[in-house]
Amino acid sequence: MSKLRFQALKETLSRQPIEVKDPARRSEIFGKNVFNEPVMRQFLTKDSYKSVMDAIENGSKIERNLADHISTGMKEWAISKGATHYTHWFQPLTGSSAEKHDAFFETVEDGSAIEKFGGTALVQQEPDASSFPNGGIRNTFEARGYTAWDPTSPAFILGSTLCIPTVFVSYTGEALDYKAPLLRSLQSLDQAATDVVKYFNKKVTKVNATLGWEQEYFLIDSALAASRPDITLSGRTLLGHSPAKGQQLDDHYFGAIPSRVLNFMRDMENECMLLGIPVKTRHNEVAPNQFELAPIFEEVNLAVDHNLLLMDVMEKVADRHHFKVLFHEKPFAGVNGSGKHNNWSLATSEGVNLLSPGSTPMKNLQFLTFFINTIKAVYENEELLRATIASASNDHRLGANEAPPAIISVFIGSQLTEVLDELEKVTDGKLSPQEKTELKLNVVGKIPEILLDNTDRNRTSPFAFTGNKFEFRAVGSTANCANPMTVLNSIVAKQLKEFKVEVDQLIKEKKMKKDDAIFNVLRDYIKKSKKIRFEGDGYGEAWEKEAEKRGLSNNKKTPEALKVKLSDKTIELYESLGVMNRVEVEARHEIEVEEYAMHIQIEGRVLGDIARNHVIPTAIRYQNILIENVKGLKEIYGEANFKKHASEQLTLIEEVSTHIEKINKGITEMINERKKANKLENQEDKAFAYCNEVRPYFDVIRYHCDKLELLIDDELWPLTKYRELLFTR
Repeated sequence: MSKLRFQALKETLSRQPIEVKDPARRSEIFGKNVFNEPVMRQFLTKDSYKSVMDAIENGSKIERNLADHISTGMKEWAISKGATHYTHWFQPLTGSSAEKHDAFFETVEDGSAIEKFGGTALVQQEPDASSFPNGGIRNTFEARGYTAWDPTSPAFILGSTLCIPTVFVSYTGEALDYKAPLLRSLQSLDQAATDVVKYFNKKVTKVNATLGWEQEYFLIDSALAASRPDITLSGRTLLGHSPAKGQQLDDHYFGAIPSRVLNFMRDMENECMLLGIPVKTRHNEVAPNQFELAPIFEEVNLAVDHNLLLMDVMEKVADRHHFKVLFHEKPFAGVNGSGKHNNWSLATSEGVNLLSPGSTPMKNLQFLTFFINTIKAVYENEELLRATIASASNDHRLGANEAPPAIISVFIGSQLTEVLDELEKVTDGKLSPQEKTELKLNVVGKIPEILLDNTDRNRTSPFAFTGNKFEFRAVGSTANCANPMTVLNSIVAKQLKEFKVEVDQLIKEKKMKKDDAIFNVLRDYIKKSKKIRFEGDGYGEAWEKEAEKRGLSNNKKTPEALKVKLSDKTIELYESLGVMNRVEVEARHEIEVEEYAMHIQIEGRVLGDIARNHVIPTAIRYQNILIENVKGLKEIYGEANFKKHASEQLTLIEEVSTHIEKINKGITEMINERKKANKLENQEDKAFAYCNEVRPYFDVIRYHCDKLELLIDDELWPLTKYRELLFTR
């Protein structure tokens, strides 16, 4: 194994940057492989084009005869771009994308062949896909799964395949994917937000949620990654001692991008341009060999699709450049993990960002309405929001090395806090003309000026307002953004519906003017949601104790965080909005706890294998070398005097034996706990058993393995070390 390590290092050190040819202008290739509006105008009939645009903008149904025309135009375009196959590209509950390819090829009666792709194949397919997680939904006689076209996300060509974004549902209509609930939540939020924004602008006909994700990741040379069984099988290092130099000098952050990495980025960004993914920003992150990229904001559904597509593209391009992309939230202990910050906002059909103040007091009151309602929604549903970012991998990241804690809180900065404090003093009931003027001129009216210098930032906050958007920072780098976005859209939609009912009630029953009613309800919301606002450091016992006093949840581990998904409150939220029904909610919970247990099970097996088959044999080999050395000293100096010269060697032999014993004992006990957990039939019980009884042994086994790494001759050590993984370019 040590030979493999040094071969990998030699191979890595001989790498040269792969040449990349950039286009003259990126704008010239942007969207060239996307079936977008300009392409549709060229390849579709007028009626077909209008039908697709109506479906995108208004959710209207596409007639069957027009679907045939659309599929023909789409096929001709795809073939002209070199495509030979098509696939319904969907998002099963594995967290990644899935596809089954079919050729544009059919034989005809005379023995010849034609390229064929009809409307039925475009609109719906039956990939079956029965092995995907389903949480019991499909354990019936009728277990087929169906994919249905989502025209709001344009088709694209990847390689030689036309990819058609779709939802994935069961025979009985339940969602088996992340996209279907997301689309339902977006529709619900659109309706609720449009109703509220009409208080301020009656011309608005639609409100879109927008998302700008920031994807963090590590890049490791593929040879080095292949030399580590834990990286290969679990996506992270299960053992490894921290190097003398890590990220403490902050010299990697925003530093010059290494040549090999820069060429990978250029190549990957060119691929993104062709696919219409508007990536804009790239830079070194805090940890060594950690990087980030971010796109321009898009409508949430499209942004989610683009993020999943990007992760696929990154892995393929990385392979060309002899890299392995690590999306795991915490692939290396002792340095920063990776997140996927979700920057969320709302935009009207008039192009106005509802979370950005305007030039008039009325526009700023509109901003405050959506700003405060979002905070109230987070306060009322903080435990559910925490559950959306729960995973075995993100548990390692939350609360460590600049990552947000598991406690959900909202950061808004000192300036906006002062604004809310002033609004909290608003008179109950009708406002006097003087008070209303004072509010509009000196409180509401000055918000844009305040935000111009809103430089106060808390990087440990899980949910922060950052000028014209809310940034959900606790989302993990492996996550499908659809999950947290579905919940955020849903809780804000419900909150806005309640807000409208309360305002209308004050206008109708209390005879208040619209502004007075809005101020009264907002004042009440500010008071009720004050406990969720936190401006301090999110680390340590002090905040945990304070959060407990405030009644905020602190679910540090995934199984306990996921329990809220089965609560009556959660199910009522989803069902009232039509986002998911009880069966779909319960199925997702079943899948998530089962997935958690399987992740820990896999990691436990891998760790046991590495420790017993690689670390312990290496330790014994080194111990034998020491023993031979001691025997030689004994021959030279004799029984009476050899210990004086062999004292250090004897101490090392004893230390190595102690660590071997502790590792073996830990593995045996861990295996016994795994066996007990595997006998549990209830998936939630199994997840808790793996979390509380199996996973604690990881740290014990790792501790003693890492101690051996420091003791054993570097020439013998079998596993590529942290200093090599993180600092070999």
